[in-house]
Amino acid sequence: MDFAKVLAEVARFLDGEGARFALAGAFALRAHGLGRLTSDLDLVVEAKVQPALLGFLASRGYEQLHASEGYSNHLHTDASWGRLDFIYVDDHTAGRLFGSAAHTGLFSGIDVLVPRAEHIAAMKVHAIKSNPGRTFKELADIQFLLGLPGVDEKEIRGYFEKAGLSGRFDEIKKNLASDRDPGSHSG
Repeated sequence: MDFAKVLAEVARFLDGEGARFALAGAFALRAHGLGRLTSDLDLVVEAKVQPALLGFLASRGYEQLHASEGYSNHLHTDASWGRLDFIYVDDHTAGRLFGSAAHTGLFSGIDVLVPRAEHIAAMKVHAIKSNPGRTFKELADIQFLLGLPGVDEKEIRGYFEKAGLSGRFDEIKKNLASDRDPGSHSG
């Protein structure tokens, strides 16, 4: 997949619609320092643009694999256009997420935002709640985010509590503590 080409095309469309958007998934993590292979491009966008975006993607040859109020997934038959996943956020969440996002230079010549580590963690907590099969992958990413300097651990704990997953947060904290204390490992 030609990530830069695809992002530039989608960014032009979203900018034309006046819709805010930011990286999500592996590229958002990469912007925060975690390199991970990926075969798709994940973006978080304002929900108000969803109908127009779905039409735009169809007009560009993307097959819609799934669409709901909060998510959509699209796949192109041309591998260079690849797979796109979108997370749609309401006005309240958009204001908080985009208002505190930072610009990233991951893609040369493309102005794109990256959410704060805490907001990426919130999306990952929501992914765990929506699809428990993703738990281990998402928890590993959240553990990385919690290890970043200056991250608001209390805010991330709040996302776990709101989702009814406090025990999962405690697991991550226990893993982080044992990673920092080499004497705590057995074997």
